[in-house]
Amino acid sequence: MKKQQICILGSTGSIGTQALDVIAQHPDRYEAYCLTANNSVEKLAAQAHKFHPAAVVIANEAHYDELQQLLADEPDIKVYAGKEALNEIVEAEPIDMVLAAMVGFAGLTPTIHAIRAHKKICLANKETLVVAGELICQLSQENHAPILPVDSEHSAIFQSLVGEDQNEIDKILLTCSGGPFRLFSHEQLKTVTAADALRHPTWDMGAKITIDSASLMNKGFEVIEARWLFGVPAEQIEVLIHPQSVVHSGVQFKDGAVKAQLGVPDMRLPIQYAFSFPERLSLNGDRLNLFDIQHLDFFKPDTKKFPCLALAYDAIRKGGNMPCILNAANEIVNAAFRRGYCSFLGMADIIEKTMAKATFDKNPDYDVYMQTDAEARKIATSLL
Repeated sequence: MKKQQICILGSTGSIGTQALDVIAQHPDRYEAYCLTANNSVEKLAAQAHKFHPAAVVIANEAHYDELQQLLADEPDIKVYAGKEALNEIVEAEPIDMVLAAMVGFAGLTPTIHAIRAHKKICLANKETLVVAGELICQLSQENHAPILPVDSEHSAIFQSLVGEDQNEIDKILLTCSGGPFRLFSHEQLKTVTAADALRHPTWDMGAKITIDSASLMNKGFEVIEARWLFGVPAEQIEVLIHPQSVVHSGVQFKDGAVKAQLGVPDMRLPIQYAFSFPERLSLNGDRLNLFDIQHLDFFKPDTKKFPCLALAYDAIRKGGNMPCILNAANEIVNAAFRRGYCSFLGMADIIEKTMAKATFDKNPDYDVYMQTDAEARKIATSLL
């Protein structure tokens, strides 16, 4: 069997490091062809020493010399730098699949280049579909480049739909842990800090997505992502707060039957399933023991306490470039909250005002998305 060559966009992040663990568990099937990072130069070099990819890319060109020096003893590894290098490397002929695990808007353009190069896309960068879902789906069809979800929730939905091609979906059941502030009052939310928000109760994730999880913006993004991945309107996507994080998401069909995927909170499972689909491979790790589970709880989300979720529904209903505006404003306030420049409740307020002020375009193209992102960031920054 020919080994599948994998390019990992964002190999030093949470998803990227777990993907490398999957590759390490199946060295007969997978090889890391290219590893990339933005600033984590020492971690990228350590990964390169371990996995010996054909190439590495550091997006921040300021780290190029340092990366070259760190890999001086690996003459067979080509070292590149810059954002354009990301766009070019994903088009490399030997690559079979690209794991899009970069954080935020930055993942959009290299993912588009990978799609146009007919690569299989394992999508962990939800912002790609949030910002430009219609464009991405169109390009995927035109270039016969399949998109397989890596988010645990969307993987669960995807797994629940396998074998159900002709059967109509009544609704998608998108589960959510509720984050660390699920039981907090509005008064308590006024004073929470980034350190509080980064203590997620069930998942170990990067800082940006952990903050998004605390505000429920992450779940709003996942509603938008599910709308494009599965062709189901937002009105048929129901969010359920599920603190145990055992039911990762599911689907209710028109006959009332519900299929869901259950498991321990381990992102390696959806990563591996995207790599191996339609096969299931062995995976070292914890197993779900239903006898250990005392109960499974499900609650409706409180969009008054967590308005970011409602803003995401508003954005997808309006369509056009509004989800792009939503995402750009969120990236600004998320970073500001982490640095102490914005309150937790202030994030939603600034996002809402940015959505009202930014230029709306009902039928955006790639250039409009670029312009919208820049404009919305400028507005959100001024509001801060």
